[in-house]
Amino acid sequence: MKVHFISIGGSVMHQLAIALHRKGYQITGTDDEIFEPSRTNLLQEGILPTSIGWQPDLITQDLDAVILGMHARNDNPELQKAVELGLKIFSFPEYIYHESRQKKRIVVGGSHGKTTTTSMIMHVLSKMHFDFDYLVGAKLNGFDQSVNITDAPIIVCEGDEYPASAIEKKPKFHFLFPHIAILTGIAWDHINVFPTFDFYLEQFRIFIAKIKVDGLLIYNNADKVLKQLVEESHRSDIRYQPYEVPVHEILDGKTSVTIDGSSSNLKVFGNHNLMNLYAAYYACKEIGVKANDFVTAIADFTGASKRLELLASNSNVNVYRDFAHAPSKVKATIEAVKQQYPNRKLIGILELHTFSSLNEKFMLEYDGALSKADVAIVFYSKHALELKRLPDLPIDKILQGFNQPNLLIMTDKNQLEEWLHKNDFTNSNIVLMSSGNYDGIDMLTFAKRVTH
Repeated sequence: MKVHFISIGGSVMHQLAIALHRKGYQITGTDDEIFEPSRTNLLQEGILPTSIGWQPDLITQDLDAVILGMHARNDNPELQKAVELGLKIFSFPEYIYHESRQKKRIVVGGSHGKTTTTSMIMHVLSKMHFDFDYLVGAKLNGFDQSVNITDAPIIVCEGDEYPASAIEKKPKFHFLFPHIAILTGIAWDHINVFPTFDFYLEQFRIFIAKIKVDGLLIYNNADKVLKQLVEESHRSDIRYQPYEVPVHEILDGKTSVTIDGSSSNLKVFGNHNLMNLYAAYYACKEIGVKANDFVTAIADFTGASKRLELLASNSNVNVYRDFAHAPSKVKATIEAVKQQYPNRKLIGILELHTFSSLNEKFMLEYDGALSKADVAIVFYSKHALELKRLPDLPIDKILQGFNQPNLLIMTDKNQLEEWLHKNDFTNSNIVLMSSGNYDGIDMLTFAKRVTH
């Protein structure tokens, strides 16, 4: 097989290129910029492009497939040549399906919890020595790639609702056709792509329609919007498995879970993680994993990168880093830490960094998201607004949206650094929530300082 990647330097694209190269395919690729760690990863595999820039000469009639990354645009010269030659052009998820047509496909969709739920399934299947492929949106302990494509009979995929490519605007998870589907919940996001909630909701209706006949839909029954959607979209040719928070206990800052009579202590916590775990259990059960084996295997799962990740700790201070930025994710993260440590001061520091979170029209979605925090800070940089070509975000709109007394709003990183430096964090949990980097503040050094 000869496969060419247009935009090979993408965080997931380069991982797929490496996976196919390891499978024995002949791989070429190009990009107009390749950053770390993609550059080093491609170099080590021997498939780093020899030069930067688009190279239409590499688009030849003998290519079996051209895979188009999100970074490439409609006027890309390689794409135009591939169209002229009538080559098979795939978006990333289309190609994942192409490689997994003979596999049992487990696909995890939803507005939140996708990465963690996918990671939990992968963790258990790995511990149980299942042979499986995967696609996940974060770095996981025990896996050197975020994508793996072999001849395994099962594939576990995180199903993203974001568009597949520049020429294929449909969501990625519409192309994966699951035998086992999970929906973790629905909360409006990506307003630059889905301008109304109804339009966003429609993407999940379509996903349910694409589950294979005799397949299984595992869904969060505690999510009222999702529950109603499932009832409205009911299919008689698939099976349904609702789930909520499983039986559990919190004692001295430790959570234990019980499933079908089997119990174990966990390293993760919070209702959202417990529900993710229950969804993962039902997916694993469907392919033959027993409850006792699942509970034993999940006990040492520490979470995906940047998902309530413990950066540093001592006997009375924990500093967590979390990818949370959408309102539902922020609320779930804050509530989880408060529930786990009810007697500690909870400091939530949220950076608004995405297109949605920096949009004045989206602010009302954050109502109550930080309400469980004893100290709540919202930070955003003017630079982020400039990069996304967004107008200024008025502070009064943030205050109105979050609807929280004593909310601190900061737009200058020096102001935030000064606040972090002068405060006493004894008997506290600090939760850093961002998909950015706080305009360059070294939060890892801060975490180590306050815990030593």
